[in-house]
Amino acid sequence: MSQTKVHHPLFARLYAWVSPRMEKAGVAERRDQLLAGLTGHVTEVGAGNGMNFVHYPPEVTSVTAVEPEPHLRGLAQAKAKEAPVPIEVVDGTADELPADDASFDAAVASLVLCSVPDVPAALAEIRRVLKPGGELRFFEHVRADTPGLARVQRLLDATIWPTVGGGCHAHRDTRTAIEDAGFTIEQLQQLRLPTGPTSPHILGIATRKEG
Repeated sequence: MSQTKVHHPLFARLYAWVSPRMEKAGVAERRDQLLAGLTGHVTEVGAGNGMNFVHYPPEVTSVTAVEPEPHLRGLAQAKAKEAPVPIEVVDGTADELPADDASFDAAVASLVLCSVPDVPAALAEIRRVLKPGGELRFFEHVRADTPGLARVQRLLDATIWPTVGGGCHAHRDTRTAIEDAGFTIEQLQQLRLPTGPTSPHILGIATRKEG
């Protein structure tokens, strides 16, 4: 299988350094919420350095974790050995997932839809690989609902933020994108984590519509 062309070496090392500190600041608790109750075969899209892995419940049969950035993928492969469930870490991008149609019971998108180049394409791929009625578990930072912070987010997105953040965009309306992609949001929490311009966050469960 050919390697993907995603390569953010500086961001990957920065994220690997900062992510354990994010866990201690409350993100670990949100990962527990995100994955609670999952069962069966799961795909995780944009697994990063594998910070979700230790939070998967034992009822999960297996996880196929997709991560295109080489440095982060290597860290995730090491992290998979600590997980309580079988996890295979593979190369791939969100808009071209290496999986057959309707092959997973659930999909996980955690702090990744901010950075994919094409959100509708990524969500269409997630929908494709999910079984009808399958769940999308999501935990994402989203567009601010206050005018001042929203302006800051737009300015950052138009200038330096995607470059320094490995493609990250602060001002995306991810909730609407999920609904527009053929999912029904069943549960939704709106969170305010102390993460500067990448706030607020949403955490929830959506199901794949029929058809």
